[in-house]
Formats: sequence, structure tokens, C-alpha cells
Amino acid sequence: MTLDDVQLWLDHYVDAWRSNDRTAIEALFTEDAAYRYRPYGGDEHAAMGREAIVAAWLDEGDPPGSWDARYEPWAVDGERAVAIGRSDYFATDKEEARTYHNAFLLRFAPDGRCAEFTEYYMREEQT
Repeated sequence: MTLDDVQLWLDHYVDAWRSNDRTAIEALFTEDAAYRYRPYGGDEHAAMGREAIVAAWLDEGDPPGSWDARYEPWAVDGERAVAIGRSDYFATDKEEARTYHNAFLLRFAPDGRCAEFTEYYMREEQT
């Protein structure tokens, strides 16, 4: 993988998140992929296998237009990459605006699909 390859994957990741399209989500991950969105919280905060990943995304999808996100590769070494970025959620009637800073640990299969995805994030404090 190159920096450009990882950036393209991240762009497709955001597009799939934005569309909540099953086919777009499936295209991102290998069949046996691991998706850890709270790695410190145990297996209940992970989706194991592409079908579980798709189900988690579709069950917990964010409404269209409720957020924006930007990510970029920070380092790439062979099949592994680290990406950084931010996710901005807009204010609603029920919740204030919030920003998260993200770091993704990624491992890719030879075909460019993600085989392991681990997300770390921190909410930015409002001042």
C-alpha cells in the first residue's frame, strides 16, 4: 500500500459512511475483517467479519447531513497504515455539536481491502 492507496481507501470509507450503502461498505473489508471501534471495551465493541461490520454500520448509522469527516494517512509500511483525522457532528435539538480526533490502525489485504481496522478517538473539549 502507498499513501495514495490508503487515502483512496479512506475517501471510500467516508463515502460509504455517508451513503450507508451495503455494497459500498462491503467493498471496504475482507470477509474475515476485524473492526474494533472501542478496542478497550472488549468484544462487545468490535465487529468480526464483513457481515457483522455491515450490520453494525447499518444499525448504528448516522443520519445524512449530521456530520462531516476528514482523514488522511499518517504512515504506511507495507500492508499496515496509520491514519489520522477528525469527525465533526453537527448540533441537533437533542445534542450539542461535537468533534472527535481519530487515529485508525489499519491492516490491508493484498487486494486493498481492509482486514483489520482499529479506531482510537478522543472528544475535543468545548471551551
